[in-house]
Amino acid sequence: MRTNSRIVAFLSLLLVGFAVTHAEKSSALEQDYPAKPVHIIEPFGLGGGPDLLARTLAPKLSELWGQPVTVENHPGAGATAGPAQVAKSPADGYTLLLNTSAQAYSAAFLKNLPYDPLKDFIPVAPLTSQPYVLIAGKLAGITTVGELIAAAKAKPGKLKFGSTGPGTGTHLGVVKSNLSAGINAVDVLPQPTDAIADVVAGTIEGHTTYVIAPISIVLPHIRDGQLLPLGVTTARRSALLPQVPTIAEAGVAGFDFPIWYGIWVPAGTPAAVVDKLSKDIGRVMGGPDLRDWITKHGGEPMSMTQPEFARFVQGESESAARLISSRNP
Repeated sequence: MRTNSRIVAFLSLLLVGFAVTHAEKSSALEQDYPAKPVHIIEPFGLGGGPDLLARTLAPKLSELWGQPVTVENHPGAGATAGPAQVAKSPADGYTLLLNTSAQAYSAAFLKNLPYDPLKDFIPVAPLTSQPYVLIAGKLAGITTVGELIAAAKAKPGKLKFGSTGPGTGTHLGVVKSNLSAGINAVDVLPQPTDAIADVVAGTIEGHTTYVIAPISIVLPHIRDGQLLPLGVTTARRSALLPQVPTIAEAGVAGFDFPIWYGIWVPAGTPAAVVDKLSKDIGRVMGGPDLRDWITKHGGEPMSMTQPEFARFVQGESESAARLISSRNP
């Protein structure tokens, strides 16, 4: 009995020692990170919303950390080329993915990816949420949501819409609006290397009739008359397009579909690094410079703890799966 007690006591000491050592290592890891340059990968291409946000965030993080933070554009494959690269990167916190809500939606839409959008990544921090805008090309001669619905119902399966591909927010947004409005249109898939700018150009040139896109991307084309804004996708109007009704106001009751942005790292990244990243990104995003920049670009800052953001991403993925199920019963 005494021998057993000594063994139990010895094992308890070992466990305590391990816990203390592990805590010390985690603390040291968090304090040391980052000890070298950090790379932010964005998957939509130069000049897109994620690119602009990444290039605004990067210098703020660099200033905080005292390390270079660079942005790399990896568009293509329906905005999945960038995440694919991050998924196979070392899980050490030095390669970050800045993605949109597409990171959650693609888990429900795409089954043959070289990575699992949920299992192969850890959600770190949300960044911002903002409206998309439903737009038609000037050549289409459609000026309102009502006219779009009428045109689609007059010629079922004839109107064409563009997007950056299945699993992206621009695609799911149109799918949701089509279902909500009860219309049937042709899905024009992008070329493998198409960025959002190419998709928008297709609508301007008349290859597609309509598209849903981030306001910041299409605002110059709206101002010069090449694109006509039909409605914004959120429950409230956008300060950037105050004269444009929401899609709900325009007749599709209850429609609400914002685009949101966040940061992910490869699965297996140490918890201490994930925690530091979450807190530091939240701290930078809460600063007046970035908050003003986000507001100027028509967005709203998002604030969640890392566990809250992880639950949010899971919930968004499940919502997308339900939408797809209702589309393909």
